[in-house]
Amino acid sequence: QMQLVESGGGLVQAGGSLRLSCAASGLTFGRYAMAWFRQALGKERDFVATISWWSGANTYYADSVKGRFTVSRDNAKNTVYLQMNNLKPEDTAVYYCAKAAPESNWGPHMTRIGGYDYWGQGTQVTVSS
Repeated sequence: QMQLVESGGGLVQAGGSLRLSCAASGLTFGRYAMAWFRQALGKERDFVATISWWSGANTYYADSVKGRFTVSRDNAKNTVYLQMNNLKPEDTAVYYCAKAAPESNWGPHMTRIGGYDYWGQGTQVTVSS
């Protein structure tokens, strides 16, 4: 049974940092691009970052997080990470990791929610001013 389990969320002051993790099971992890999305209260789920399958050599970021967030992956641990630095109050949201579909899918379209078919339960990030 496939599972994506996020962790690492919490409450942090503006300017601080957090590192989110998403542990995957029940899939051949390296074959799939992985992504992070976020959803603020009362708003739609928005793209944050995505990393290509296997090597993770390619990434895309939302303009709002470029230069502050870094996505990475460790295939040996079946885990994708999101390092978030210089956090701002507007980063407050539930953060979700997602698995791409199908295998080896990659390209600019991976910034859209339709590129993913499996989601974790989310982890809350709250940034105080």
